[in-house]
Amino acid sequence: MQQPLYILSSESSRTHGQAAQDSNIRAGKAVASAVRTTLGPRGMDKMLVDSSGTVVITNDGATILEEMDIEHPAAQMIVEVAETQEEAVGDGTTTAAVLTGELLAHAEDLLEQDLHPTVIVEGYTEAAELAQEAIDAQIFDVDLDDDRLQKVAESSMTGKGTGDVTADALAKHVVKAVRMVYEDNDGRFDSDDVRVLTHTGASSSATELVEGVVIDKDRVNDTMPKSVEDATVAVLDAKLDVRKGEADTEYNITSADQLDAAIKAEDEELRGYAKTFADADVDVVFCTKAISDRVAGYLAKEGILAFKSVSDSDARAIANATGAKRLGTPSDIDESDFGHADSVSLQKYGDDELTFIEGGAASKAVTLFLRGGTEHVVDELERAVNDAIDVVVAALDKGGVVPGAGGTEIAIADHIRAEAAGIEGRKQLAVEAFADAVESLPRTLAENTGMDPIDALVDLRAHFKKEGTAGIISNGRTGEIGDPVEHGILDPAAVKREAVESGTEAATMIVRIDDVIAAE
Repeated sequence: MQQPLYILSSESSRTHGQAAQDSNIRAGKAVASAVRTTLGPRGMDKMLVDSSGTVVITNDGATILEEMDIEHPAAQMIVEVAETQEEAVGDGTTTAAVLTGELLAHAEDLLEQDLHPTVIVEGYTEAAELAQEAIDAQIFDVDLDDDRLQKVAESSMTGKGTGDVTADALAKHVVKAVRMVYEDNDGRFDSDDVRVLTHTGASSSATELVEGVVIDKDRVNDTMPKSVEDATVAVLDAKLDVRKGEADTEYNITSADQLDAAIKAEDEELRGYAKTFADADVDVVFCTKAISDRVAGYLAKEGILAFKSVSDSDARAIANATGAKRLGTPSDIDESDFGHADSVSLQKYGDDELTFIEGGAASKAVTLFLRGGTEHVVDELERAVNDAIDVVVAALDKGGVVPGAGGTEIAIADHIRAEAAGIEGRKQLAVEAFADAVESLPRTLAENTGMDPIDALVDLRAHFKKEGTAGIISNGRTGEIGDPVEHGILDPAAVKREAVESGTEAATMIVRIDDVIAAE
């Protein structure tokens, strides 16, 4: 009866009670701290180097957390918050991560005051509902014109390595691209309809908007035409080469006549591919598989422009834009299987040739062709532009815009504190702590801008009480308190809603954990 009872294996470890809570909260705070300095227009970048020496330079919260390769299970929840934010609205990943970390930090203080985790969870949940009310009250524009949308896009890109002048030009391209797709596709938006392609060799100001699809592919034969007008397009998911049998078989050739017959049969098969497309009046073939050199030569003789090893995403975009069907075999094709484009042309950029498919006959498709001096620049530019596209769509689709620059967070904190007075019991402390956590976002903005965070927070509250809105306005060298709407700093309401919702859920889940059992 005195023998010990073993439930877990000897390789397992267990942490429970306050030690487990402390460990999880510290891990969450550490992750949030890692991205805190990237927040805002004056936020700094992170350089991330993996084991193979690959370098990523960015201030995008989701990218930083993904590249950090975090293993702690509680810290991984913060990464999931950023990923959820990225998938849902495309921006606000740093905001969501920092908010989650601050909620955990304030929960730690409440636990030290002997508040039960359940009370903290109930308070945070109620405060999150109040926060959503405050966000709805801050929405001031639902039917957005292009000027408003450009401000939304520019606010998203500011501080992400684009430069103030470039951000303004890029924002115009982004809004025009999204508008073109919306108007042509009856208000529907597909991520494939606005594509982003990057290429080094010029400054970011050389970025252009192409009404069509651009792919980084060269023709398979140099004698093929470099451009085709009013093109009939085929998209093929099959290899254009000699067919091979399923079984592993051998053929014994015993005479020259048999060899000639075999070569002739093979050649006829390869010529047949080119003849099939030529007879169908196809001008351009995009193939996701290989095209043998001999088939490429026969296609060139027929005057057909062809591309091989086209990626699945490129093939899908071309098919959507031109109205082509993706063919599984070059035989039994029909005119209805093909698409049409106004032009397909190759254009040279440095040592590379890119293919432009413009004027597709089906849905409107546009490509933002981004330029930059180095790979690191265009990579960060691509991340910024993708975020801008997402926030413009979020603003159009999901309920308008709210003041940026910390203005909405100040409004949320003010509303929660006003309602907290009517909440009974210890839960009131958790509700007020939620307001403090939300206020840490404009405080961080002020700190990153070079302002004294405490003075800035006091001035923000006073300006909000007087004017009804207040934010941290960057003036180049430092910051000042002003009206975000007047300065054109706008965020989609959906970004704020998602950050509050996902941050609250992650923080309350971590706070409720009091036992961690890990198996080696």
